[in-house]
Amino acid sequence: MRPRVSVQDSALRNGNFSLRIDPVRSEDAGLYEAQVAYNTEVQSCQVELGVITVTLSPPSPVVENEPLLLSCNSSHRASLVETRWFHNGRLVPTSGTFCSLHGALSILRPATSDAGSWCCQLRYSDNEIISATYNLQILGFDGPTNPVVYAAPGSAAD
Repeated sequence: MRPRVSVQDSALRNGNFSLRIDPVRSEDAGLYEAQVAYNTEVQSCQVELGVITVTLSPPSPVVENEPLLLSCNSSHRASLVETRWFHNGRLVPTSGTFCSLHGALSILRPATSDAGSWCCQLRYSDNEIISATYNLQILGFDGPTNPVVYAAPGSAAD
């Protein structure tokens, strides 16, 4: 896993044996064990790393009015009970232009107003709740509602 992993040598003297992984990849999910031997004493601990990903299909950039699919997947082993989606912090009703199914959200006709932070929240049968965020960018026309713009000769027009 080198060079993505590190241990802070300066923290070892204080009993901090933390392992840092940056960046985390999907294949890093699993059980990690640390063993520390000091004189005749051996201590160990286990930590499970779970990974959650949000993917976009088709990949960025998304063009206004072209359907897209945001998928949320986790390495958690329990069965998925519920998926909730939030756009810029607000719960998204899954009806009309937004359709949610098995951890995925389909946006049939995305608009520039749909750009921003999308958060999926997964709830599992063991009551574990896991969430991840995706920053969605949408290419589109964000101009005047009236497509006619008047400008005087010699002036600038936007």
